[in-house]
Amino acid sequence: MSGHSKFANIKHKKEKNDAKKGKIFTKLGREIAVAVKEGGADPENNSRLRDIVAKAKANNMPNDTIDRSIKKAAGDANAVNYESITYEGYGPSGVAIIVEALTDNKNRTASNVRSAFTKGSGSIGTPGCVSYMFEKKGQILIAKEDCEMDEDDLMMTALDAGAEDFASEEDSYEIVTDPDDFSKVREALESESIEMASAEVTMIPNTMVDLTSEDDIKNLQKTLDLLEEDDDVQDVWHNWDE
Repeated sequence: MSGHSKFANIKHKKEKNDAKKGKIFTKLGREIAVAVKEGGADPENNSRLRDIVAKAKANNMPNDTIDRSIKKAAGDANAVNYESITYEGYGPSGVAIIVEALTDNKNRTASNVRSAFTKGSGSIGTPGCVSYMFEKKGQILIAKEDCEMDEDDLMMTALDAGAEDFASEEDSYEIVTDPDDFSKVREALESESIEMASAEVTMIPNTMVDLTSEDDIKNLQKTLDLLEEDDDVQDVWHNWDE
């Protein structure tokens, strides 16, 4: 996430995604299919599915579309088997990039990801080459304009449910959790009817890289855009201080 407003980044990303909802919903449907296969079709008994449903709702995926995706995954014994693969590499000026993909064709995905890095003057690295620069955490962002609860009450609700940290930014609140406690904290907020702008387990960078060269910025944005457009790519994390 950026050192600037995390909520602004989320908002910008969602505005971009709104223009290509079909692709986003396809990716979310793929995540739902994997979760159903691993833990069953009942969100009450499948915490991973519950988390993905919450992520889908935060991305404005309609409830009936979510339900259809779950039923389709549960009823299709011949469904495609997706494999989770993580790629790590570098963008311009050493910006660290982690790519998480779900694919039914590893060769195709590897070729596309490598091409995205190359076209942006970056390079794929070995497993672990940049992941040490990130921490895996649950992260929940709440827009202040959408939150009627008092800040202190919101903080106590989150901390009492097991959150590690609570921060108030100019336009939003950020709640950080251990990945194992993410579902519990998110559900505690849901029970209080708190609207979340974003709620997911993510990779949070420990240090940020500031790009000053226009060419570097242009090249990195090219890589990120190509990765986001790839159907197999589910998530992309980086430490560029946008």
